[in-house]
Amino acid sequence: MADVYSFLTGPCFIVSLAVFFGGLLFRFVRYFYGLDWRLERVAYRPWLGDGIKGGVHSAFKWLIPFGTYGWRAQPFFTVCFVLFHAGAVLVPLFLIGHNVILEETFGFSLPAMPQPLADVLVAATIMGAFFIVLRRIALAEVRILTTWYDYFILALATVPFVTGFIARLHVGNYDFWLLCHIISGELMLILAPFTKLSHIVLYFASRWQLGADYAIKRGGHRRGDCFPW
Repeated sequence: MADVYSFLTGPCFIVSLAVFFGGLLFRFVRYFYGLDWRLERVAYRPWLGDGIKGGVHSAFKWLIPFGTYGWRAQPFFTVCFVLFHAGAVLVPLFLIGHNVILEETFGFSLPAMPQPLADVLVAATIMGAFFIVLRRIALAEVRILTTWYDYFILALATVPFVTGFIARLHVGNYDFWLLCHIISGELMLILAPFTKLSHIVLYFASRWQLGADYAIKRGGHRRGDCFPW
């Protein structure tokens, strides 16, 4: 067990992070290289200043719960989205156990959150994922667009939290659930750049493009903060 744990939190962890960050960086850069003002009919370079302002505004507004018309039109989904992503973003970065591994592997760590707060965020993430799945099943307009791939992506992102929470509560065999947690977490890191989880960075790229489009081509730069979303 000790050798397996050392291998997973050592070489495997390093490879997982390298694939994760390298792959996401490649996807992010490639997205912008794929933009063509002739196809998009947007003068990005001549109006770069307005494009940057519009893009940043768009990305920021969609990060605020109920900060846009789109969020307010779907309150149930907004709550599920916030519950899921609050833990999905904060726990991997600031969990005490993760930072111990980070310190042992790279010699530095991030600030650690209190364990009770981490427990609440993990529970919120799991509940958020459950209600997102429930929404996909219950609403016909969402169900018709949902494929097995969407459920796979949700499972890929959620299983590390479920297995980690079970290990944290010491339900059943602790070593088994800990290994499941580490393996599923590293699998998620490796697959993220090649799946829809790449929206970790492509969200910012696509929201910037939409905001820039509106600010430049649709006169948004003359409206200040009055974006139609």
